[in-house]
Amino acid sequence: MITLLWPVVIGLACSASGAAAPPPTRSEAPFLIAITVDDLPAHGPLPATISRAAIAQAYVAVLKAHRVPGAFGFVNAARIDREPGSEAVLDIWRKAGYPLGNHSFSHLNIGRAASFDAWKTDVEKGEPAVARRMRGRDWHFFRFPNLARGAGEQQAAAAKFLEGRGYRLADVSVAFGDWVYSDAYVRCLEKGDQASIVTMKAQYLAGVDDGIAHMKAVSQRIYGRVIPQVLLTHLGAWSVATMREVMAKLDAAGAKYVTLPQAQSDPAYAAAAALPGGGSIMERTAKARNIDLSSIAPLRVGVDVKQLCR
Repeated sequence: MITLLWPVVIGLACSASGAAAPPPTRSEAPFLIAITVDDLPAHGPLPATISRAAIAQAYVAVLKAHRVPGAFGFVNAARIDREPGSEAVLDIWRKAGYPLGNHSFSHLNIGRAASFDAWKTDVEKGEPAVARRMRGRDWHFFRFPNLARGAGEQQAAAAKFLEGRGYRLADVSVAFGDWVYSDAYVRCLEKGDQASIVTMKAQYLAGVDDGIAHMKAVSQRIYGRVIPQVLLTHLGAWSVATMREVMAKLDAAGAKYVTLPQAQSDPAYAAAAALPGGGSIMERTAKARNIDLSSIAPLRVGVDVKQLCR
């Protein structure tokens, strides 16, 4: 599980009524945010009515409509072999002018690898599919699967290994838990259960509003300002079905889109790079500084989407 400052679900009353929380008012102080997308070329199950290439094309179209620059796509190349034809997704991403980075070959969590050497091999094995499409461009950004960075000596060894191969860490500060909905969405499509899909969408989008407000409050508490953010999303059927509304909510909240290197040029990212543990930059920083976040309104809990359409 990824530990992040994100809303999994929102209140039962909201989801039952199908009414999302009202959109946030436009911020008087715009904030910077980079959009990053994990699990290319294939995240989650694939509905029978759409292809991986069509998902990628639709996702790119939304990003372009909102003038998002340099949206990094992080690749698990093992999925190319699992789904023949999905390799086209990487070419679509590059044709759009968006960069690719390494998310390890098989999405191997460093804490679950059979050995440290096995994890290193998995990182290296993920490089060719990215490097081949990024000739002449800087592709040496690595995102840890599940944002797990190892513990103790393992974390230090992983950092040294990645630095030796020229990598920079692709950090994360905010996510809305899109991956939680991926399996349930396809199950409900297969069952034709539109009522559950409506519930899920209302719940998720209300959670986006909640998550944006929570992100701003946490950042203000830790840094005294809203630092440039890095959003984690995924390239799957659920994410593309909701991304247009997610981007509209970010726009309404004052988002100004930047590249990943631009966001991570903020000193907050360098300061958090060596902090222990995994998860988001803001979580690691709050823990290291013993900053109490308990007075910030908690993210609410509602319908367990994992149980829908079973």
